[in-house]
Amino acid sequence: MKRNTKVNVYFIGAGPGDPELITLKALKIIEEADIIIYAGSLVNKEILRFNKKLNVEIYNSANMTLLETDRIIKNAVKQNKLVARLHTGDPSIYGAIFEQMVLLEKENIPYEIIPGVSSAFAANAAIKWEFTLPEISQTVIFTRVEGRTPVPENEKLSNISKLNATLVIFLSINLIEKVQKELLEGYSLDTPVVIIKRVTWSDEEIFFTDINNMVKVVKENNIKKTALILVGKVFDKKLKTNKYFKKSYLYSEK
Repeated sequence: MKRNTKVNVYFIGAGPGDPELITLKALKIIEEADIIIYAGSLVNKEILRFNKKLNVEIYNSANMTLLETDRIIKNAVKQNKLVARLHTGDPSIYGAIFEQMVLLEKENIPYEIIPGVSSAFAANAAIKWEFTLPEISQTVIFTRVEGRTPVPENEKLSNISKLNATLVIFLSINLIEKVQKELLEGYSLDTPVVIIKRVTWSDEEIFFTDINNMVKVVKENNIKKTALILVGKVFDKKLKTNKYFKKSYLYSEK
């Protein structure tokens, strides 16, 4: 790949954890980067080892403010250095990159975004499932419960749950009682739930349960962070017996 020499800043989706789940384009930028800023414990440090430079500068943004990371990036650009800004999963989902891009655009600093594998898709792969099935669910919603970050009134989990769509709930495992309460505004107690902790990491854990028992599962297994909650009828295990779902027309013989 020939890098665009007019661009010095790359926002990179570093994937959910497994170092092999980054794109080839991301790999090549990381290898060449003069400066790497990565999102703390969320990004696997093994990815940093892909860099080939002895004098690379590496910063952990977990202990930095937006203005501090922005200052490093702008100083690097002035010196014509290549910056790899690593975000977990795909940076477009809860990546907090919008405010970073706004600051760069104010200075007319060009940048590119390299997409990554979201933990949502890694989770579905881990359980060998599909988010959508004919006549069961054709809609997938990525959301979070309201905590420190407010949620628009019409997007509160209690309202979204009334759609009975497939849900992928991010950043909410520490508010599991609230999640359960709001889910029950639309789903039944026996609605399937899958909780996946640290997907694709060596200590990944997967729990199939339902809304009625989800709080119990989380507390008994001491799950406090870095976990996704998947909700919906599509995750019912009996669906894999074939007779409980309608096959797609995509490969139909009729």
